[in-house]
Amino acid sequence: MKWLMLALAGLFEITWACSMKYSEGFSKIVPTLITVIAYLASALFLSLAMKKMPLGTAYAIWTGVGIAGTSLLGIFLFHEKASLPQMICVILIIIGITGLKLFAEE
Repeated sequence: MKWLMLALAGLFEITWACSMKYSEGFSKIVPTLITVIAYLASALFLSLAMKKMPLGTAYAIWTGVGIAGTSLLGIFLFHEKASLPQMICVILIIIGITGLKLFAEE
């Protein structure tokens, strides 16, 4: 269950970051509301995951999922440019997340 909570926290983190971009500096009400709700949901699910997981593991995975997800969505949704070194770094983050999942202390 802790991994599900952490996955939801990561998905909500990606959601709030992308909706913040759509809010155009909080000038659009619907994306702004989505940003606030998703941010709170992300914090809630992260806190639930941290009840059963080490802080460092939970936080590293949460931020890693957010970095990887927002980087990929930035490319596809907002047509942001990504260089080969940037993509290699995102892949390394994903490898790190996988390693933490596989080898994290229970």
